[in-house]
Amino acid sequence: MESQSRRTLLKNAAKVAAAAATVTAGSTIAATPAAAQMAPRTKKAWPDANEPPVVPGAAAPPYSPAISYGNLLFLSGIGHHGGGTVEEHTKAVLDDIEKQLVSCGSSMDKVLKVNVYLKNSSDWGAMNSVYKTRFGKVPPTRTTIGCSPVGDNALIEIECIAFI
Repeated sequence: MESQSRRTLLKNAAKVAAAAATVTAGSTIAATPAAAQMAPRTKKAWPDANEPPVVPGAAAPPYSPAISYGNLLFLSGIGHHGGGTVEEHTKAVLDDIEKQLVSCGSSMDKVLKVNVYLKNSSDWGAMNSVYKTRFGKVPPTRTTIGCSPVGDNALIEIECIAFI
């Protein structure tokens, strides 16, 4: 039941973020050539973008690591499943996100929205001390949610929406 609620929350958050990005992008429509406005938009999976480790004999995960639609890029949640502190987990996750963004033609500067899931909400300050160093002068919007469990040993999971 808890995983179903989280799944519903994630789906709804993605819909809201996509709608907000569309409204924001709408302010530049007049400056965009008509042909570009009418260009077909397609959903594209990025299968090489930081794929989850493949375990011999295991089924493929039921999600895509990255999907783009038009100029929006949606990254699935990434967690760090090793040992260490929440600061170490946050750094590792943000490093993985940056690699995935770059492999999809984006960057940390192009991130619009981030959702952070903390196993322990008391880790917010420690996570934030690392997080705030990674997005430049204009950080993306963010929601931080305390939830348990995020995953095996994961102390944090982060997903984001960026533009390409």
